Amino acid sequence: MNIQVKEIAFVFHPVSDIARARDFYGKLLGLKIDLELEFAPGVWWIEYDIAGVALAVSNFFPATGGGGAGLALEVVNLDETLAAIKAANVPITLEPQDFPPCRLFSITSPDGHNITFHQRKATS
Repeated sequence: MNIQVKEIAFVFHPVSDIARARDFYGKLLGLKIDLELEFAPGVWWIEYDIAGVALAVSNFFPATGGGGAGLALEVVNLDETLAAIKAANVPITLEPQDFPPCRLFSITSPDGHNITFHQRKATS
């Protein structure tokens, strides 16, 4: 019997500080909360919807720094995104790079997760 993967259920990022995660993912990145559950006082599971795929953050399994899945986010305007990231004083871990199909740059979230901002180039 073969396993049949239907879709991505969610991408999970463990976080150590929920308030900081809310500021980073919600305020800085502008992601909208789709689901939030408080399992116990101060222990949260929050899902942000990104074009039908959930990015889940939780302090149920606290981040230990520098781990977890990487995340690539398609953006409308890479230059504006870069300017906003720099204005927020978030360090750039990979400077903007040009490739034939796209441009991208990367940062690290407050809990050590790699986040790449990506913009596809127009096709001719």
